[in-house]
Amino acid sequence: MTASPAAFDFLAQRMSYPAKLLKAPAPDRAALEPILRAALRVPDHGKLEPWRLVVLDRPALARVADIAEARGREIGADAEQIEKGRGQFDRSPLAVVVIAHPRPSDKAPEIEQTLSAGALCLGLVNAAQAAGWGASWITGWVSHDAVFAERAFGATTGEWVAGIVHIGTGANPVPDRPRPDLNRVVTWA
Repeated sequence: MTASPAAFDFLAQRMSYPAKLLKAPAPDRAALEPILRAALRVPDHGKLEPWRLVVLDRPALARVADIAEARGREIGADAEQIEKGRGQFDRSPLAVVVIAHPRPSDKAPEIEQTLSAGALCLGLVNAAQAAGWGASWITGWVSHDAVFAERAFGATTGEWVAGIVHIGTGANPVPDRPRPDLNRVVTWA
């Protein structure tokens, strides 16, 4: 394997772009497809593809925002929760929803398939940013509500939202946040 200093520098400085600050334009289909292909290069023990992707353009995001608001009212969410659920779709120029779809397997337990879905979310953020876009992996109550996921994304029994990756244009620079102290989180055995 050959070292890639540019890739290492990118990863050493990577951070999510604040979703609230993403603006249009977003990648079109031709620009998004290579990002999706790169992101799909995640660990997938048994080649089960325990996930699927739903791409939401502006018209789809508007429809999903309405579903989030209606579902929030249905479950008795307060105004702030409804705004958080709806707002991420109202403000986003583009989103890719990662739907976890664990499959029966003797080789790859469900936890490995779940981790693969999480790796896909991070892969999307990294690939989008490497291609020059701002990106952020968001969840929130809408991601954890099975009824919402069914209505908005066609999630079926056994499927769930691993993440919603918002992609668009971001202004630079983005302020960094404090990062973990290696001495606190690493044990050398």
